[in-house]
Amino acid sequence: MRDRHSADEILTAAIEVAFDDGLGQLTFGRVGKRLGIADRTVVYYFPTKDELVAAVLATVGERLMIMLAPVFTQPATDHRELAARAWAALRDPATAPIFALYLEASSLAAIGRQPYRTLAPALTDGWISWAAELLPGRRTQRRAEAAAAVAILDGLLMLRAIAGEDTAAAAARRLGL
Repeated sequence: MRDRHSADEILTAAIEVAFDDGLGQLTFGRVGKRLGIADRTVVYYFPTKDELVAAVLATVGERLMIMLAPVFTQPATDHRELAARAWAALRDPATAPIFALYLEASSLAAIGRQPYRTLAPALTDGWISWAAELLPGRRTQRRAEAAAAVAILDGLLMLRAIAGEDTAAAAARRLGL
């Protein structure tokens, strides 16, 4: 006999809760309520909130990489080209909810809240590592270029989240993106 809900279905509901209410409001109870199941069923698949949050962020990160893949069929030459090509995809409003979660996780990490304090550095490192693979050169040079591109993109994405699309677009133009 099959369980009423799979781990994937529960994870999908958790992502929906995070998009709707934010990571700070992600609870077993909210996920269970969304699916019409007991919160203990959620706990069966994700024994701790840290595991649930980590799974949500990993899945959202994978979705982001899928969204970015079409603009990186060829390697970028440096951090500026990488940022420009990525920004062309990231300025799509469909990416805003993904980065709202990323920025929320980063903010919660900055104030020392767990599990974000542990997860956010890993998220950022993953973002830099992924971007480094899109650049030529030695590993240390690629990572430095990738970190510069991520700094530019994170700044633009934060500006978009706080000051709006027009302000972020004007800043991107000023940066030559």
